[in-house]
Amino acid sequence: MASIISCRSVSKAYGSQTLFSDLNLIINEGDRIGLIGPNGSGKSTLLKILADLEDEDSGTILRKNNMIAGYLAQQDHFVEAQTPLENLVAALSSTPLEETEKLNRAQAMLSRVELESEDVAVAQLSGGWRKRLSICRALIAEPDLVIMDEPTNHLDIEGILWLEQLLSSSSSFCPATFVLVSHDRRFLENCVNRVVELSSVYPTATFQVNGSYSMFLEKKALFLAEQHKLEEKLANRYRRETEWLRRGPKARTTKARYRIDEAHRLGDQLDQVKQQNRADNRVGIDFSGTNRKTKKLLEISELAGQHGETSLFSELSFTITPGLRLGLVGRNGCGKSTLLHMLYDAARGAKQPEHGTIRAADNLSVVHFSQDRRALDPQQTLRRILAPEGDSIVFRNRQVHVVSWAKRFLFRVDQLETPVGTLSGGEQARIGIAELMRQPADVLLLDEPTNDLDIASLDVLEEGLLDFPGAIILVTHDRYLLDKVCERILGFIDGGTVRLYGDYEQWLAELITVEGGAKKGLSRTAKVKVQKAPLQRGLRDARLSYLDQREYDLIEEKIEGAEQDCQKLEELIEDPDLATDQQRLAALWSELELARSEVERLYSRWDELERKKAT
Repeated sequence: MASIISCRSVSKAYGSQTLFSDLNLIINEGDRIGLIGPNGSGKSTLLKILADLEDEDSGTILRKNNMIAGYLAQQDHFVEAQTPLENLVAALSSTPLEETEKLNRAQAMLSRVELESEDVAVAQLSGGWRKRLSICRALIAEPDLVIMDEPTNHLDIEGILWLEQLLSSSSSFCPATFVLVSHDRRFLENCVNRVVELSSVYPTATFQVNGSYSMFLEKKALFLAEQHKLEEKLANRYRRETEWLRRGPKARTTKARYRIDEAHRLGDQLDQVKQQNRADNRVGIDFSGTNRKTKKLLEISELAGQHGETSLFSELSFTITPGLRLGLVGRNGCGKSTLLHMLYDAARGAKQPEHGTIRAADNLSVVHFSQDRRALDPQQTLRRILAPEGDSIVFRNRQVHVVSWAKRFLFRVDQLETPVGTLSGGEQARIGIAELMRQPADVLLLDEPTNDLDIASLDVLEEGLLDFPGAIILVTHDRYLLDKVCERILGFIDGGTVRLYGDYEQWLAELITVEGGAKKGLSRTAKVKVQKAPLQRGLRDARLSYLDQREYDLIEEKIEGAEQDCQKLEELIEDPDLATDQQRLAALWSELELARSEVERLYSRWDELERKKAT
């Protein structure tokens, strides 16, 4: 298999901070590489080096002759006044194609975007449609290698599925070889055949596995286990060598010089392995609840929301109770963020909705995480953002110094005086989560909290959300997070319809059952015909899984049947004709005991399900 790019002993640093060193990576034809790693490990920089947009500090990079690379940056740049078609044609300006062929190819590529209108200026497109257009622009020249930095950013679930379909299609526009950075674990599982993790945990800067993301996780766990075994083995050998070194001069002179050198080499190797094994890139996420016992936190009745003259949703009624885990899904612009803002404003007494009511429990504590980071003052230092009132903060009724608090969120001490505006998106996201953790809450309203977080931070975020005792209303396009955390899904459908689903796949199935629903993709212009369903009962039962709900719906019937079995057995035992048949009576008594135990079990299970519903 021919290689497209070969990196040998590549290093890169900014100032005193080394991103990676001695990195080796070979990209072969047909590789579909997912590049992952902690925030700040140098993933975006490595992509720019691969795309020949930035120089390496040292090492060698060999590229295939006449290689064409397509590059997708995190931030898009278009000629805003031009149409999408004009921007795609411009992307072919450096190719030897005839003008007619450029236009035909651009039109064919534009059909992949599935825009409702192609005549609008790019400036009028939403973030999701701009991202789709950016992806198509990176593919239009049919490059040998496509390099994509966070291609799922700004895409909703439908957009991510569209991208997955695009990357797996058999058309000429589907890249045979690509490298992409993504923290979307489900997307990685579905799209890549090789995973490369860039991290200081590994002796050679990367850990590379041919296979799916799930296979990568298995092999990584084995590798780390072996690393800890190696540390223990080196520690034992080093202890024996140092004991020999501590002996008197006479003993040492009888030993070969190489033994002394070996002892020092073992010490250096042990220090290196220890440092790698203790490289912790996990954020310390731990949300605080108020331990409120109130059954109803927020009651929403006949709520309607709109954006300008456009109706987003109407007749929305449900109750938020402690322990509720509700995910909001829908196309970009459908009203998810609007609903969170309405709940937040009403809960803190700032503003009641124009249509419908939102009643909050007394002294309700609601914390809102907004995906809009413009609220952060870019000139403010990290120190002042993390600890606005001094050099410490109060977390769970105890003082925590700002240095310790910063380290908990993976910030270095030398970053404390850094203006927030110069920090990366992942670092700014961690600032928002730090602010959330300082505030004990009854309800967490989270609008895209996963944006820019690395996979290790996502894992810890999930753990923190699962341990949180209050209610969570979560907006995210991360399907893995939805599956892991949310027990019910509130799905938004075109036309203002909002329904309750067991999981996001049920919502997607609803969208697919549309006009022309037999096709594999999801059309942006699809008109979904569904009946509006009341949400109240479904949200009261939100603590029950799908299987638990089915069991609950049938359990009264089962109890009645079990009690009838007991009654029949009791009548048989009382039959005078069996009074002399001791063997038959003994068998009936055994059956009756079993039947009574089953009745007790069913009643106990019914009570358990009732308690689960009420929490």
